[in-house]
Amino acid sequence: MLDQQVRLIVDRGVRAAPRLTPAGERILAAASTLFYEQGIRTVGVDAIAAAADVTKKTLYDRFGSKDRLIAAYLEQRDRTWHLFLDEQLAERKPATPEEVILTLFVALTDWLAGSRNGCGFINASVELAAPDHPAMPVIVGQKRWLRSEFEAQARAAGLEDPGELADRLLLLHEGALVSYRVAAMTNAPEVATRAATALLANWPRLSK
Repeated sequence: MLDQQVRLIVDRGVRAAPRLTPAGERILAAASTLFYEQGIRTVGVDAIAAAADVTKKTLYDRFGSKDRLIAAYLEQRDRTWHLFLDEQLAERKPATPEEVILTLFVALTDWLAGSRNGCGFINASVELAAPDHPAMPVIVGQKRWLRSEFEAQARAAGLEDPGELADRLLLLHEGALVSYRVAAMTNAPEVATRAATALLANWPRLSK
């Protein structure tokens, strides 16, 4: 159980995992692998159904449409990400809000280990141009949550202008993800962590 001081502060609003039939679980698992490794738009329902060993009718019966399956894939990825962060916090045991913030950066190194494709949410946002796509609230919500968490931790630490600090931290965090994927900058998480450490060390505190 995490100490009250070092917990994540902002309600994550992550949707509970849906109850799926075994076929539905296979479909979602197959789609998650194919979407992340090959891209959302390049993977068709035929390929997903074949990988899951189901018919296309079963896929549509379980998820309604490819768009809803995309949303389900990102919702599952969001749940996995938050569980991973909980594990990182439990393992690293940050003692201050600033250390919680840095743990969110350090976690990127392990999260991205063995993958060349970076952030599934950023990748999806590039492929899904329509703002009314069912997956867009999941993508936007995931990034807004992270910014809100940075701001809440900065406020808990007694740092000045926590909103401005949160904006800068988010740019560092997301910039690391993009640089890792697009520029093949494999040390991007480490560079971002050092930049965040320096930023926090020099950020003014509220006078007591």
